[in-house]
Formats: sequence, C-alpha cells, structure tokens
Amino acid sequence: MNERITGAEVLMRGLVAEGVDRVFGYPGGAIMPVYDKLFDFTSSITHILTRHEQGAIHAAQGYARVSGRTGVVIVTSGPGATNVVTGLTDAMLDSTPLVVITGQVSVSALGTDAFQETDMIGLAQPITKWAIQIQRPEDIAPALAQAFYVASTGRPGPVVLDLTKDAQLGLTSWQYTPCRFVRGYLPKPVLDMEQVRAAADMINAARRPMILAGQGVALSNAEQLLISLAEKADIPVACTLLGLSAIPSGHPLFAGMLGMHGNVAPNYNTNRADLLIAVGMRFDDRVTGDTTRYATQAKILHIDIDASEFDKNIRTDARVHADASEALSALMPLVDKAEHSSWRRSFARHAAAEQSRVVAAAVNPPESEPLLNMHQVVHCVSEHAPEGAILVTDVGQNQMASARNFRFSHPKSIVTSGALGTMGFGLPAAIGAKMGAPNRTVCLFTGDGGFQMTLQELGTIMQYGTDVKIVILNNNFLGNVRQWQSLFFKNRFSQTPMLNPDFIALARAYAIEGEDVESRNELIPAVERMFAHHGAYILNVNIDPAAMIFPMTPPGESVDTIMLNQNEYY
Repeated sequence: MNERITGAEVLMRGLVAEGVDRVFGYPGGAIMPVYDKLFDFTSSITHILTRHEQGAIHAAQGYARVSGRTGVVIVTSGPGATNVVTGLTDAMLDSTPLVVITGQVSVSALGTDAFQETDMIGLAQPITKWAIQIQRPEDIAPALAQAFYVASTGRPGPVVLDLTKDAQLGLTSWQYTPCRFVRGYLPKPVLDMEQVRAAADMINAARRPMILAGQGVALSNAEQLLISLAEKADIPVACTLLGLSAIPSGHPLFAGMLGMHGNVAPNYNTNRADLLIAVGMRFDDRVTGDTTRYATQAKILHIDIDASEFDKNIRTDARVHADASEALSALMPLVDKAEHSSWRRSFARHAAAEQSRVVAAAVNPPESEPLLNMHQVVHCVSEHAPEGAILVTDVGQNQMASARNFRFSHPKSIVTSGALGTMGFGLPAAIGAKMGAPNRTVCLFTGDGGFQMTLQELGTIMQYGTDVKIVILNNNFLGNVRQWQSLFFKNRFSQTPMLNPDFIALARAYAIEGEDVESRNELIPAVERMFAHHGAYILNVNIDPAAMIFPMTPPGESVDTIMLNQNEYY
C-alpha cells in the first residue's frame, strides 16, 4: 500500500529532493500546516526567520545571486503574500531565480473575501515567470518540480506557488520526479551557427569594437569566456551595473561602468565605436540615454537568451539568440586574433581625464574640504576589504558611488537592485548574500533612507550571527533625489531632508557593534576595526549632504553628454 502523507509533507520532501537546504520566510495562519511540517525537517532545511516578508524575499535574492542557486521563500496569505510583491517584481526585472510559496485560504473560502484572502495569482502573473494556485495535495509535487525548472532555466526569474489549506492538509501518495521539460516552454534556444558566423564576421571587420557586458554573463557563468574573447580580439569591455565583476576591475581591457553615473570612457566612446557587442544586457534607458542619439555610427551585435530583448530598445544589425556561454564558446574559434591599440588608447585618455578632473578630487579632496564624501569612503573600504569581497548596495547615491569605486577581483561580486531600484533592498540582500557565500566578506553600502526601510532585519543578523559589514553613508537626506532637486529643480528640497535616529545606539540594541565616523582622520582606523571584528559591524559615516555623484549623464540627454560637475561638461 502506498504511503499517504499530507501536502505539507510533500512540499518539504520535494524541497529536499531539489537540494534546497535553506529557505527564508515568515509564518502565519494560512501557511501554518507547512511550518508545522517544517519542524520535522530542521535537520535538512535551515529556515531563516526574517523580520518582514520583504526582508525574506530580498534575502533570498541575495542568496541566489551569489550562490547561483534558486532562492526559496515561504510566507502566509494576504499581507504576507502582498509583502513579497516588490521582491517578485525586483527579481523578475533583474532575472533572479526564486521559488516563492504563499499560503492561501481553503478552497471553499476562495472568492468570499475571507480573512487574509488575496488573489495572489492575479497579482503575481504580470511579475513572475509562472504563478499557479494549488488546490489539491497531489498537485504539489509536479508543480514544485516545474517551479524549480522554470525559475532556474532560460532567463531566470521568480515563480509563485499559492497553496490552499486543502492542498497543505489533504493526503496523497509520495512521488517526486524532477522536471526537465514543459510543453510550450523552450528555455534554451538552439544555437544557429549562421548567426554565430555573421557575428564573427562583424567582430573581425571592426576597427573600434566595444563589448557591453550585462548580468547575462554572470547568469551563464561565462565570465572567463568573455575575458578570453576580449583578450583574443583585443576589445575593451564595459559593464552594466549588474554586469560588474564579469571582468576584474584591474584587467587592462576593463573599460569601466556604463550608464547615467558610469565612467566617461565607455559612455563617451559608445558614440565613437563602430561595433557594440552587447552580451546578456537589455539596453536599459539608464545605459542608452536618448535612444535617438545612441551609437548611431555603430553596428549593434546583440547576444541574448531572451529573444524579446532584440530590437526592443535599440535596433540591432545582427543577433545571436543563445545562452551567453554557448554563444561565446562558439564565437571563440571564429574570431581572429586582433590588435586595437589606438582604439584602446582613446579609452585610457578619457579615463585619465576622468581621474584628474573628477575622481582624484573626490577620493582625495583638499584639506579645505573637511567633510567626507561617498567616493572616499567606498574607496577606503574597498582598499581594506579582503580579497574576493562581495559588494551589496541599497539604492541611490550610495549605490552609484559604491559601484563606481569598489574594486572587483572575483565573479559574482555585486548584489544590487538594478531595474526596479528598490530602496530597502540592501540590508536583507546582504544577509542572504553572506549565507550564500559564507566564506566571502560581504560589504553593504546603504544610505540613511534605504537603511531605515528594512532596518528591522538587524534582528535577523542578531538571531543568526550573520557577519555583514555595514556602511551607512549618512547625509541626513534622500541623497539621490536631493541631487536631482539641486541640479534640475532649482534647489527646492521638497521632502528630502531626514531626521535620523542614533544608528549606533540602535545597532547595539540588536547586539551589533559599530561606531560613528565624523571626519577623514577617523575613517581608516574605523574601517580597519570593522574588518578586524568577528561578526556584524556598522559604520555610520557622516557625509557632506551637498556632495553629489559625478560624472552624470542628465536624463534625456545623449550618452556622451557627460557632466563632470555642476558647471562643467566633458
């Protein structure tokens, strides 16, 4: 006779069968049968109790991004489910694989506005790869298997399984088969060698080529292939925000970061290249600026696993519809060894100009400017961080300053909210990142605004002893909005000044060590103490509220219209 078990136990066994050893979540009434059964699986699955469901899903994102595994979230119905909607959207836009399990009321109560009933599938369908409500226990195992397959294959993304009480409590036999195929879903396109040969011909004919590396490089583990191709064909590599660390910061072919607050050389040369090779990136508006003036002189070669990205924002001249790793592997033998020294020297000239006119003064300001700025703080932390440190950021000026100034030596070393720009992402994502890569140092940079959106997750750090190094870049403002108000809204600082608490006293209430940093002579000793400390540590660094993040391409301008400061353009 077949063993009969509850749907809740089927879920737990299925998670173990998928190799899941860590989940993030928060219990509640409609998911209680699952949590009750989790009690019997604590030797196999570690549950991380965050302090808010948004914290759970952002932590799962951080975990997934550095580990390469699918993050798992378990929350209850109603407000528990709606509290993960921001994280679902963030994960969808940034291609992060998640399986999110939400509780739901009994089948008989559906549609009655029962206590904590929410149409989670209606909410989730536009912001997930797949969302399904499960009403019978026998449907849990096949749905779970399909969820992991869909979330982790093709262009990764989040999946929602909405489990009714009937599905959790009902009895069924145990059988679990991993999913390897879903009708109508073709995650891995068949490589077209005609496309590859056409791409190779374009690369071989180019005299001023530039690679634009996006997060697709990391998602396909193609970092070394990218570097090998760039070295063979002598092509500068610029990275999107999420593509950073695909190539080490110190590599001679690394040209810098693209985008509104990116480096001068790649942004300026975008409109001087004769070929742009976009790998696993989507031509976001923060990268392109005014699309009518974007690289009009260049041919565009686009390599991506998602065909919907082709010609969506920028017209392409050739494309390779494939996983980045597979495409770059096929290109390698067809691409000629080349030398573009004159073209590379132009990048060096622009980089030197940026260094002398922007970076040097920001990182080492004159003694007449006693207030700290974000650039010098990030530079100092990066200089003292252990080899292979992971950068996690919140959103705003702190994000741009840290992405620009942090040095990367290892792949998969940045975790940030790119497309959605979710304030509050940083702290829980840093917790998940540390749990996904326990042997690497995790450095979080956050503003005082974003930090206060999810600071309750200090309780998660306290409970699990998570060793995260936290740097609050505190300017008592919503800094990025303040910068725009200063530049484009005549210094009308509407609702951006902030009265903040004593962050270090708050940290100590959570048994976390830390200290305030007021001046530059305090900075280096404080950073050294932070890294020497075993366990979480917070530096609350007081930043000049008037300091801005430059260079900057103003919104709506051409990508090569670059502000070096408030009064000077490149």
